Amino acid sequence: MAEGSILTIILNYRTPEMTLRSAEAALAEMRDLPGEVLVIDNGSGDGSWEALQQGAKQRGWLENSQFRLIRSEVNGGFGAGMNIGFAAGLSDGHAPDYYYLLNSDAFVQAETIRTLRDFLADHPGAGLAGSFVKGTDDVPHCTAFRFPSILGEFEMAARTGLFSRLLAPWIVAMGLPKTETQVDWTAGASLMIRRPVIDEIGGFDERFFLYFEETDLCHRAARAGWRTHYVPDSVVAHEGSASTGMKQWQRTPAYWFQSRSHYFSKTHGAAYSALATLARVAGCAVYGLRRLIQGKPQADPDYFLRDLIMHGLRPAARPASSVTPSSVSETRLHPPVPEDLK
Repeated sequence: MAEGSILTIILNYRTPEMTLRSAEAALAEMRDLPGEVLVIDNGSGDGSWEALQQGAKQRGWLENSQFRLIRSEVNGGFGAGMNIGFAAGLSDGHAPDYYYLLNSDAFVQAETIRTLRDFLADHPGAGLAGSFVKGTDDVPHCTAFRFPSILGEFEMAARTGLFSRLLAPWIVAMGLPKTETQVDWTAGASLMIRRPVIDEIGGFDERFFLYFEETDLCHRAARAGWRTHYVPDSVVAHEGSASTGMKQWQRTPAYWFQSRSHYFSKTHGAAYSALATLARVAGCAVYGLRRLIQGKPQADPDYFLRDLIMHGLRPAARPASSVTPSSVSETRLHPPVPEDLK
């Protein structure tokens, strides 16, 4: 039987009730596993911290040695928040054998955490493992991907069957495999990472505020010889974009373009990044022509092409996060219990 302690890390950003539901599902499974569930309020500044504390008290988690709560005064983004969790480790001062990253709007099903842990334990060369993710409406979400490339950028934007068939080996979003499969990268909504991976390559690059951070992490792991796998027997239900509001974007935020440019520049260099942007522009032009001729619907948010050109042809990485120990406070709910929670 596989063994190994697990630190489940959940970031909250202005969704405290959903985060508590996610933590509740994770705690139910972790009851029979060694380790803890760590919830981090990622600089919400909207009363989330107090709501999380109160919610934990109401649920009787104050006496649960497997639950901890940390507050960051600064929202440094997804990667910076997860790095706080990596640094925190377990409450006894030891580092866990595995880190399990779980979105605040994702809810583990059955034995998802155990399945991912056991898969990594049984496959020594595998460093990261991700789940089958479905919406709360049971619609599958794509979580098996190839690394972005120039040809992949063109295919993604062109949205045309002929090009998709010709460029099939470079399509970023793979068809979901039915069985366990090695992939380039998988989504951070439900991602188990072997601790030696983080020890060797470091945590997330905090210059990514949101998006592309897990792509970069898996790419760095691959360069270090660690494989990433998609494990469909592990299942989570995912609300999707609850914190980012991506589904309601009327205009793509600047940080998405900045993360995209940083990924290409960091991984392949400035020239490659510029070519990738030009390829995406060309793909957008192909689809734009189809809209004129065939009446195809708008596929990208307003001003996407203009913003893509503006950001993509002058790559600028976001400065590293300013999250410091002084901006992070921890509530260790067992023991001791903070005075305001007694």
